[in-house]
Formats: sequence, C-alpha cells, structure tokens
Amino acid sequence: MAAPDPARLSLNTATIREKWGLAQAIEGCARHGIRGIAPWRDQLAAMGVKDAVRSIKSNGLTVSGLCRGGFFTAKDWMDDNRRAIEEAHALGAQCLVLVVGGLIPGSKDLPGSRERVKEGIAAILPEARKAGVPLAIEPLHPMQAAERACVNTLEQALDICDALGEGIGVAVDVYHLWWDPKLEQQIRRAGNKRVLAYHISDWLVPTRDLLNDRGMMGDGVIELPRIRGWVEGAGYTGFHEVEIFSELNWWQRDPDEVLQICKSRFATIT
Repeated sequence: MAAPDPARLSLNTATIREKWGLAQAIEGCARHGIRGIAPWRDQLAAMGVKDAVRSIKSNGLTVSGLCRGGFFTAKDWMDDNRRAIEEAHALGAQCLVLVVGGLIPGSKDLPGSRERVKEGIAAILPEARKAGVPLAIEPLHPMQAAERACVNTLEQALDICDALGEGIGVAVDVYHLWWDPKLEQQIRRAGNKRVLAYHISDWLVPTRDLLNDRGMMGDGVIELPRIRGWVEGAGYTGFHEVEIFSELNWWQRDPDEVLQICKSRFATIT
C-alpha cells in the first residue's frame, strides 16, 4: 500500500515528555515539519493555556487531540472534565480523549463500573457539544481494566457511542487494540464519523513494563500497515498520532532524534 501522507503525522507529547515541555515540543514539531500535536494537560498547565494557544497557532500546528479527560469512576471527576472541555475548546482540539477510569473504588463490579462510565459521559456530553469538542473514548488493553479503563474493546466503546448519540466517537490506539479479533469489523462499524483519533506505536516482545515500555513503530509485532488500511478504509482522513511511553528507551533519548525517527518510521513502516 502507498505510504501515508507526511502531512498527517502528529506528535503526542507523551513521546518526549521526560526531556521537553510543551513549548519545546511545539517548537520541535515546527522544526521537523510535523504538522500535528497532541498535548497532555499537565504539560498544558505548566505552559499556560493562552501561551500554548498562541505558540501552536504561530507555528501553524493543528491540535489532533487533548489528553485527557475521563476517570468517571473516581471522585470529583465532573469539575476536571469540565476544565478539560474548556481547554480543548481553547486549543481548537479535534477531540478530547477520554481514558474512562477503572473499577469503582472498593468494587469488583466490572459491568457496574462500565455503566458508571456511560452515565458520566452522558453527563458531560451536553457541555462538550455546546463547546464544539468531540469526545473520543479510548479503549485500553484489558491489563489496565482495573485501574485505568474498564472499557477495553472498540465494540464496548462503540456501544456507548450508539447509546449516547452525536458528539462522541473513539480513539483507535493500536497498542491497546491490535490483539482484538473483532478489530477490523469494529473499525468498519465506527466509520469516518466515529473514528476521531488514531494513535500509533508498537508492542515489544518481551515487554518489560506494561505501561511504560511501548515500542517505536517497526520495533514490535503489530501489523501497522494492515490496521492503517482498516482505518483509512473506514474513511478516516485525520492525523496519525505517535504516542510512545518508553521509560527505558525513547524517553532517555534526544527528542530531536526521536522526532526524526518518528518521521522516518511513519514513512516506511506504518
């Protein structure tokens, strides 16, 4: 298949978070000709929303997504999600990514926790619609069901979307979803209206840390061109966002080197 359009590459700032703040990441993207950026909210807070908006605009970047809202099973989630919607609106983010939260504290009720998540999204959805901020549910690998996200398949996320209607879709993250035997079917089900974000990295064998040992594209076992074909076949034309948590490798490297390798692997591997 043809190589992806280099103009569709986006940097999720988690990829270089240990050595660069948001201001450096914005400048780095501009310097390397990467047209998209997806900030994390702690980095955004450190820089300041107004300064971030000004710098992103002046460097001609598009915010492919803001990470993150969600955690609907935790305490005090409402105010935090309201702030996240406001921040995403200010940035002109193409979506606000939702990491939905794990089990209700003190509970082992997985179906009940998923129902709590649906209720939480329903509660904030009117404000997101009013602000023009699409919400993107990001299903996480089942290894993170208890603590981070009790929505673990694209099918589960899309069932929530079907129940809640307009203004909500999904983030397809290959690291979390590559194993799912229904992935092709569910990407097709999502279509171009509900695939709001596409995150790329790779699954290493062996994986030394289940949270912070993702691989650069091409270093692991994910069939990235096949999944890209499914996503593009469903009509997705947005950014391909590199999101790599890598405490032992990529976070230790010079971020300029990391961005150069991201560009190279995006063109040749994905």
